[in-house]
Amino acid sequence: MTDDLNRSIASKLQEAAELLSRQGANPFRVGAYRRAADTVASLERDVSEIAGQEGLDGLIALPTIGKGIAAAIWEMTHTGRWSQLERLRGSLEPEALLQTVPGIGPALARRIHEDLHVDTLEQLEAAAWDGRLDGLPGVGERKLLAMRASLGAMLGRARVPRQRSDGPGVALLLDVDRRYRDAARDGQLPTIAPKRFNPSGDNWLPILHHEQDGWHFTALYSNTARAHQLGKVRDWVVIYSYDSDHEEGQQTVVTETRGSLKGRRVVRGRETECRAFYGLPGARQAG
Repeated sequence: MTDDLNRSIASKLQEAAELLSRQGANPFRVGAYRRAADTVASLERDVSEIAGQEGLDGLIALPTIGKGIAAAIWEMTHTGRWSQLERLRGSLEPEALLQTVPGIGPALARRIHEDLHVDTLEQLEAAAWDGRLDGLPGVGERKLLAMRASLGAMLGRARVPRQRSDGPGVALLLDVDRRYRDAARDGQLPTIAPKRFNPSGDNWLPILHHEQDGWHFTALYSNTARAHQLGKVRDWVVIYSYDSDHEEGQQTVVTETRGSLKGRRVVRGRETECRAFYGLPGARQAG
């Protein structure tokens, strides 16, 4: 059993490395996943035993396993899935993943995914703490508290998650957005075949892996039901950011349709910082 589980997780880490390599990701990230795969494959203990007895810290203490990869291993041992790998494959089904959290049914999972653009458990945990779930239909105070507790147990956290303000600044995110859209327009990016909303199985979704100012970025057009309904697939850009520990953050960049930012590219949820970035009257400087 130990060999089977460890071999399965090592295989997924190795697959992520191969996909990242083919998609042009930074060799540092590729190498990190390959080294982690070797570590897991060589373990004499079951990784789920380490996670159960020693928690996330026990996984981080393993050679070549940083915080982000430890969180990925934790996700695999507790849910049987790894959302980042599914995204790289083009097979991510976020609504099914969200339903692994007690109290989240199909309708609420769809609402959280489409309204908040949440597609991983870590992003859901952040949304449960930073106010984005407050007032969302179907999420009362009692359910919110229960979700925080469930996610804390599922993700092995005993702390409030890092807030989004700790991530890349809007200037950097908008620059990555520009790079992605320009390269996608010019046909310079590798493409993947998303499983959702792609009955013909075409490789049409451009994917960018980019490193800048100490951050690793992955950018893709938003292939969500809401984006398709509104005709915004090639306008909305989802940017995943990874720090040196491979911990993931997520932002969505859109073209604003109203107000003082109308017609400008805006990081959703960080409009005040965007007003300051564009030098608009009345904008408060962030931070």
